[in-house]
Amino acid sequence: MAETLLSLLLVTTSAKGSNLIFRWPESPIASPRLSRSRPDTKLSLSQLDNPWRASHSQETLEKAELLPPKDYGNDPDYCWQRPNALRDRSLSLSHESGRASPSRDRAYSFEKASSPDEYDHVLGYSAEFLANLLCPHRAMCHQKFELVVDDLAFIGHPVCADSDSRWTFKPEKIKPGSRGREERDLESSSSPHVPEDSTSMSPEISNSEPSSSKAPWLHTFHLVLVLDLPDPSSSASGNLAKYFNTLYEQIAFILTAVLYQEQVLSNFVEEECDMLISLKESCISKGEPYSKYIARALEISSIAPAMKTIFEAIKSSSMAYVTINYLPLELQLPPYLDSLLHSQDDQETDTFDPSDDDPTLTWGEHMNLGWKLPTMAPWKTLLLLDIDNEMDPHKILNGPHGNADDNTLAEGLVRFLETASVTLSLSEMAKFLDWDLESQVYPIVRWLVLHRRAKVVDVVHTGLKTAFALPPKFGSTLSQLSAEFQEAFPHPAIPPLPQILATVSSSMSKQTDNHFFASVVKSKELIPMYHDIVLWMLKRDMLITLHLRIRVVATRELKLRVKDERDRKMGLQSGNGGRFQKKSKSGSENGDTSATRNASFFLSPRSARKFARRISSNESGKSEISELNFDTDETMQVVEEEEGSDSDEDNSEVDEEDSGWDTTEDHLWPSMINDPGKATPMQRRWLSAMSEGKEPAIAKRFELINQFFDGKKSDDEILYRAEISRKQLREVLHHYEDYLQTFLHPS
Repeated sequence: MAETLLSLLLVTTSAKGSNLIFRWPESPIASPRLSRSRPDTKLSLSQLDNPWRASHSQETLEKAELLPPKDYGNDPDYCWQRPNALRDRSLSLSHESGRASPSRDRAYSFEKASSPDEYDHVLGYSAEFLANLLCPHRAMCHQKFELVVDDLAFIGHPVCADSDSRWTFKPEKIKPGSRGREERDLESSSSPHVPEDSTSMSPEISNSEPSSSKAPWLHTFHLVLVLDLPDPSSSASGNLAKYFNTLYEQIAFILTAVLYQEQVLSNFVEEECDMLISLKESCISKGEPYSKYIARALEISSIAPAMKTIFEAIKSSSMAYVTINYLPLELQLPPYLDSLLHSQDDQETDTFDPSDDDPTLTWGEHMNLGWKLPTMAPWKTLLLLDIDNEMDPHKILNGPHGNADDNTLAEGLVRFLETASVTLSLSEMAKFLDWDLESQVYPIVRWLVLHRRAKVVDVVHTGLKTAFALPPKFGSTLSQLSAEFQEAFPHPAIPPLPQILATVSSSMSKQTDNHFFASVVKSKELIPMYHDIVLWMLKRDMLITLHLRIRVVATRELKLRVKDERDRKMGLQSGNGGRFQKKSKSGSENGDTSATRNASFFLSPRSARKFARRISSNESGKSEISELNFDTDETMQVVEEEEGSDSDEDNSEVDEEDSGWDTTEDHLWPSMINDPGKATPMQRRWLSAMSEGKEPAIAKRFELINQFFDGKKSDDEILYRAEISRKQLREVLHHYEDYLQTFLHPS
């Protein structure tokens, strides 16, 4: 996690000068920028350099083979190293412009100097220079700080005292239309909210004075994240800015905001820095190593262990639980943030259709990047994590509550935790609690998932009649998981974990009874115990829930039936059972002439019928079929009349029947109706023909729910959107099984 993070630095400027107060880890090291294998010294150049071999004659190659092998290990042209490798990086900055700026024409070494002072050097810079560089002028404070020097990136939010050297809160910029408290409750975390305008980072208190009566000596402090700038070849275009911004918003800004608040209220940061500076000077005077200073700082300071905890939590992709001046704080980065550096399109992999405009299916802007969360939908459910510890309802009720509103929120959270179950969907929980789904349930779900107290999963059947599959890989080794499983479920009736996994895997090959109960449990008495087993496996991402998905198939028999019915109606409307029949001069019917067939070939069905009626209405017999010219103006007039409105009431039924008949779909091989909700006129004919001979109630239900049979919506989603029971869905599937394709697929 955050593989580019090298170090956390706390730098200050004060009446005592510029100082690098603390850093973690002790000796950060950046990854090398160039790495290539060293060839075998026994091989000659002609055996290594293929371009060289291709550009020389065979005679030259033979002579080269006779040359003694070259010592590439000592060849300065082959062994690349940074210029001025043993030089202090801070001495390589140009001061010609009157300010410290990196020299653009130099490259610097990440290795330490020949005999560096471990107290005063980090990543090739002197501590004093680094403090001056990272504590900018007052005009550049209280805003985002981002500096890239060679292969390092420094990100933070520097803050400073007022012009009169006093620390006070800045007036908060209140934007019109801001949300009230009732909309923010349970959405915000225990850490301060990152405002849209990051130039003002102050709580809702203004004009406050520090508790200390004397003027503080601290002028500026800056908590900096040092990153190893990724190789451009490994970074996706445009994603590096998002990567840096996430680190800034989730770590640098929030932690600085808390430190700034405590500095204003109690002069906390200054006292911590004064204590650490005194400790460092004492260790230097005694000749103690830097590791000794680090160990003592972690014992007596509050900021130092917090920096250590945050760094290690980021590296391990876990929550950082720290305490700043007795103020608990939780910090984290999105679990999949590093994927921004390795993927060209890290558009959060939500499982729902991106064309769905339902706003309730989104997690919000702050959880859309690097989280890869499943859909938060009414038909999903919530799996609570660590219920015996942080989320114990009794512990929440007995905890400290600042006011009546906090107590009300705590009681509501306890009710929700006591109701939450993987056998109940979020919509069912809302009904049981008599809560609004969007304004009350979803905020709690977001809060629990954000703080990694729960995760959204699919609903598990109360009788464990849910089909599962195994993930491609597990988070831990099978041996470790098996040992934990045996310790958690020692009952003799429970088989070992590998056997359960093998049974689940093999159950997917069955055509029927492939759910968990039929393949693994097989006894109603064991359902409660196996329910706990399923929860145990879901918490460790060892099971993937499979859902039924449905698609509609228009069979060949169905298409033939629809086509024959259409042709029959068209023939009846043409008169005497024929489509192009008329009386000739002799009074006999001659409706199957070659000219008539040619007319029906050149004209569309509607134009052909109009043309046949015009011929049959000619009683004088002057325009016989055999004398027709299909290229005449009369024929073109019929074609043009097809595009206008049809005023013949006698043929309105025929025209209505023929409307929307798409010849591109007029084929007789089976085909899939990809989106029944947006079916074409011909597809609607097929859907309607599927209900012929079916019970009216079943046919009506099929007409209402076939819009969801697109192969994308799961059975749980269909039940919720169509507001039907699972039994009613099974009835439809049974009666229309000839036209439906069902399959299991992860949600």
